[in-house]
Amino acid sequence: MGNTFGHAFRITTWGESHGGAVGVAIDGCPPGMELSLEEIQRELDRRRPGQSHITTPRQEEDRAQIVSGLFDGKTLGTPICILVWNKDARPEAYADFRTIYRPSHADFTYQAKYGIRNWQGGGRASARETIGRVAAGAVARKLLRTFSDTHIVAYVRQVHTVTANIDPESVTEESVEATPVRCPDPDAAREMIARIEAAREEGDSLGGVVECVIHGAPAGWGEPVFDKLDADLAKAMLSLPAAKGFEVGSGFAGTRLKGSEHNDPFTSEGGQIRTRTNRSGGIQGGISNGQPILFRVAFKPTATISREQESVDEAGNPVRLVARGRHDPCVLPRAVPIVEAMAALVLADHFLRQRGQCGA
Repeated sequence: MGNTFGHAFRITTWGESHGGAVGVAIDGCPPGMELSLEEIQRELDRRRPGQSHITTPRQEEDRAQIVSGLFDGKTLGTPICILVWNKDARPEAYADFRTIYRPSHADFTYQAKYGIRNWQGGGRASARETIGRVAAGAVARKLLRTFSDTHIVAYVRQVHTVTANIDPESVTEESVEATPVRCPDPDAAREMIARIEAAREEGDSLGGVVECVIHGAPAGWGEPVFDKLDADLAKAMLSLPAAKGFEVGSGFAGTRLKGSEHNDPFTSEGGQIRTRTNRSGGIQGGISNGQPILFRVAFKPTATISREQESVDEAGNPVRLVARGRHDPCVLPRAVPIVEAMAALVLADHFLRQRGQCGA
């Protein structure tokens, strides 16, 4: 029931962490749009495991296959199905936990909901599910580039207690990709990497914050009252594995300001209405106002750690466990392309809804 996201641009992801394959079906993509496998593969390469010494050592090429919806390099308007085969699955690493609930994982809640669960790497609850999101996000990005000037860049703003100094107005994809931690502040990036390496050596993990800025989205995208643009972005981001918080614009910091300090005054520049400040984060009344859209996503520390922990088994008996398997000591570097993908899916959906309702 909860495997489908979007309205006009609609995706359904499928597959489990250690199953045969994972992937996505995309419905609602306009026909005649040029699309290549390379554009999708580029984003999957940014998400894949084993890409640096601070990510999981699981070795997956994550080579995408487009099995429907494309002909002669153009979209047909029919469902686009993309799959990625699991090549380096090692389900035996989880055999000791088939009856044990791992702390802060979805083992217990999936069992409570369905009465059955895939204990091999978390099954559907694994972050490997996000392959389908990233593949679909690449298609959504192409749609946005084809029909608008929208540009999305996410980056690591914080790891543990290390916070970067970043100007969202000038950050570039090149500066984000310049370090394995995907933080465009070189000094902060070095400290972040050191913290992640130390946590791995200690058998522990770290969390942090990914920030995302969207340039070029015109005024008018968003559907009041329940499908506000920021509400849909919040749902998209909080649906990600390990995501625990979302804020847009000034966010929680805005609560420390007075209205006279927080309001964004309107002005006119070159015949265009804009705001002098952007504490609203580019969204007012749930509708984009033409300013850069700015939001942040908080990710908890990776739940799987190699330290001994207390838990219980399915019968309620107390146990002590040391997790096995291959996991990221910090999810933030690989979360960056996933955040961008979900933002692209939300914006593509609202672009098509706006075009359908208002013709623009």
